[in-house]
Amino acid sequence: MLCPICNRPLTGDYIQEHHLIPKTFKGRETISLHKICHQKLHATFTEREMLHTYNNIESILSHPEIQKFIQWVQNKSIDYYTKNDETKSRYSKRKL
Repeated sequence: MLCPICNRPLTGDYIQEHHLIPKTFKGRETISLHKICHQKLHATFTEREMLHTYNNIESILSHPEIQKFIQWVQNKSIDYYTKNDETKSRYSKRKL
């Protein structure tokens, strides 16, 4: 099984489920991603953006910041993970 974001194999302990439509908006469908890919989505998009625009793989992959991330992460090992401080600071500024 491959990660739908970075197209690397999904193995190991760094796998998380991502709601294509946020749980805040009653989303139920999930996809499996690497933890670092999941974190990048939440660092890049607000929950409203995920609800209205980035609620499928095609639209997510079309975003320039995600394309840049994919090029960077493809050279990392499958279990590579680093905390992204943007997520925490950006989350506090979000408005649902």
